[in-house]
Amino acid sequence: MARLLLSVSVPMSASSSRRIVVPGTARHRGRSGVCVAVPATSTATATQQEFDPAAAPPFGLGDIRAAIPKHCWVKDPWRSMGYVVRDVVLVLGLAAAAARLDSWLVWPLYWAAQGTMFWALFVLGHDCGHGSFSNNPILNSVVGHILHSSILVPYNGWRISHRTHHQNHGHVDKDESWHPVPPRAPVQEPGQRRPDAALQAALPYARLPILPGQQEPRQVRLPFPPPRDLFQPSESKQVLTSTACWLAMAALLAGLAFLMGPLQMLKLYLVPYWVFVMWLDFVTYLHHHGHNDKLPWYRGKEWTYLRGGLTTLDRDYGWINNIHHDIGTHVIHHLFPQIPHYHLIEATEAAKPVLGNYYREPQKSGPLPLHLLSGSELEA
Repeated sequence: MARLLLSVSVPMSASSSRRIVVPGTARHRGRSGVCVAVPATSTATATQQEFDPAAAPPFGLGDIRAAIPKHCWVKDPWRSMGYVVRDVVLVLGLAAAAARLDSWLVWPLYWAAQGTMFWALFVLGHDCGHGSFSNNPILNSVVGHILHSSILVPYNGWRISHRTHHQNHGHVDKDESWHPVPPRAPVQEPGQRRPDAALQAALPYARLPILPGQQEPRQVRLPFPPPRDLFQPSESKQVLTSTACWLAMAALLAGLAFLMGPLQMLKLYLVPYWVFVMWLDFVTYLHHHGHNDKLPWYRGKEWTYLRGGLTTLDRDYGWINNIHHDIGTHVIHHLFPQIPHYHLIEATEAAKPVLGNYYREPQKSGPLPLHLLSGSELEA
């Protein structure tokens, strides 16, 4: 989904599952396992009949739009606010229950549940940023600032950088989320391990908020000072407003920590916040990476908005779909981010006949979405 206070890029390695498509080249798989560009004079293979996800689609964005029912584009602010009320009540209720029970048997359950609810708040603020929450930009901004500031996200700074991600999805040089980068680390001696290798193997996502050692320097962002290379001069006041809201929330948390004690603040807020950041990275990674789907990356004239959007994946999170507002229906969201989240499933079903093989049906979830933790999904 996008980036919070940090964003991680996937290094190109021998196990990379997405290929880079450049103009004027045919695509063949090199020895490393990564699809590489070779001269277009290569001979055709016997696999020509197989579906090539990198081939130009025979339909246009207008064809998909025409297949989606008109009511799917309608934004209902009352319905959107209903989801906000539901989520805020759950967040406050969980915190009150955990503080009252104050049991080490309860705290781990609380952390998982509350971190997931923080993620749900983020998704609603994300809808505000896209304008799919309502047609009223003032309402979108107010609600977005309240929701995102409450979980320490600088709303406008995130909204603007996330816009860059949507406008350049699938572009290897311009996308901001989980794009392949050439390896820069020095070659290690045989048997030498990274300092965080054990933690990376055991907790591949849990380490992200605290060990961002593989990020690109341009993508490590704090809310202050606002990074001027990510927004237009005319947007500086908006970014500063969000930064002020972020600082106000940080001051509020510091005051609460003084009143309740730092340990209580750690248990009530900081650990769930850590879980939320894991959700953010986990979901963004899954929707833009698929080891078994041979997703292409594009650059130059090969890239178009439609082709880039078709490199995203839908994922099924089971009963959690409703909690995090159907963010798993990601393909149509990336193509048409103005569609409200409560219409995405219907819009996706209507678009499937047009998309054909370019739509990859997600694996169905069991009672818990443990299938998303399989090695094939997490392999980078």
